[in-house]
Amino acid sequence: MKLGYLVSQYPALSHTFILREVLALRRYGVDVRVASVRECDRPITALSADEAEEAKRTFCVIGAGSVHALLANIGVLCRHPLGYLRGLLYAWTLSRGTPRLLVMYTLYFLEAVVAGDYFERHGVVDIHTHFSSTVLLILARIFRVRYSLTAHGSGEFVDVVGFHLAEKVAGATFVATVGQYGMSQVLNASDPAHWHKVVVLPLGVDADAFRPMRALQRDLDEPFRLLSVGRLSAPKGYPILIEAVILLRGRGRNVRLTLVGEGPERATLEKLIALRDLGDCVRLAGACNHDRLADYYKSSDAFVLSSFLEGVPVVLMEAMAMELPCVATWITGIPEIIEKDVEGLLVPPASASAIADAVERLMEDPEGALRLGTAARRKVLAKYSLERNVERLAEAFRLRLE
Repeated sequence: MKLGYLVSQYPALSHTFILREVLALRRYGVDVRVASVRECDRPITALSADEAEEAKRTFCVIGAGSVHALLANIGVLCRHPLGYLRGLLYAWTLSRGTPRLLVMYTLYFLEAVVAGDYFERHGVVDIHTHFSSTVLLILARIFRVRYSLTAHGSGEFVDVVGFHLAEKVAGATFVATVGQYGMSQVLNASDPAHWHKVVVLPLGVDADAFRPMRALQRDLDEPFRLLSVGRLSAPKGYPILIEAVILLRGRGRNVRLTLVGEGPERATLEKLIALRDLGDCVRLAGACNHDRLADYYKSSDAFVLSSFLEGVPVVLMEAMAMELPCVATWITGIPEIIEKDVEGLLVPPASASAIADAVERLMEDPEGALRLGTAARRKVLAKYSLERNVERLAEAFRLRLE
């Protein structure tokens, strides 16, 4: 099987699950050719071994340069004049005549031409996408290809009209959602005539790579170590989590919080930490390559997710695989991973006091926390195994290609 993958940025710290998916598909005999719209998010010297290898074999649309883009456009115009014009007009139609969107969708069109030219030169007619579905939607109007996509949510569901979700579902051979919540949102936004294309294909984690390490009895004089992993962005709700730390310290609880990740809210969080004099108990650890992330899980006592918006977060699966007791907001697809009080603690979103109460519960009941962690790993092994879920994805591709 030959399959194209179109990704917004690859390799990337926030898209590590795509790398694991691609590598697993290749192990199943799928010839995956990856085109990334943007260049890798780090220098080659900062990448893990797997990422560095992928970066070398990945075609970068923007990184190919303006001369390559010009030649690709001339070549595609000569080979597919009607398709070229059809794609350009379609991109302009999607912009709805808004000047800013007209410029943006013209750029999408040019990216679609360059990516489509790459896939055509390599004999790829079936393309799957993560986070570049609008470019692929236009690409499919230019070239004779079939496409599928993975809808992650929940940002994709904020403006389903502007995201052209109905059009994408209508043109796709199948649409994978990472959970039942995502499936409900895709069905809600699309024509029932196409609902049969929508399937739940969960993401997964490598349970061997994220294997729990039994620690010695925790020293009660040491801080209770909280961990959260994710992009430093507004939907992660980190100011609420920091407020929960303040509440816990006000109750006499010795806690420390480590936030692993990078993003646009770093300066805001740094100011908040300085303003509340939390430098001794809240640490912004910055970005971390995925091959070193397990070390953070191993050196933590609990994992906390304070998000307002999520799809089905892979970092939560990883923490559960490590048998870390987890506290997470009761939103979107998270209750599909965690059954309340069985595999973790669920709290209302935007409630610092609820997070503080849940953390305090874990601190007061170490045996209960251990039971939650054990049950969490069992859940990951049963439903979120990377190999098993990629096998299901490979089967979906095989059915499409037959």
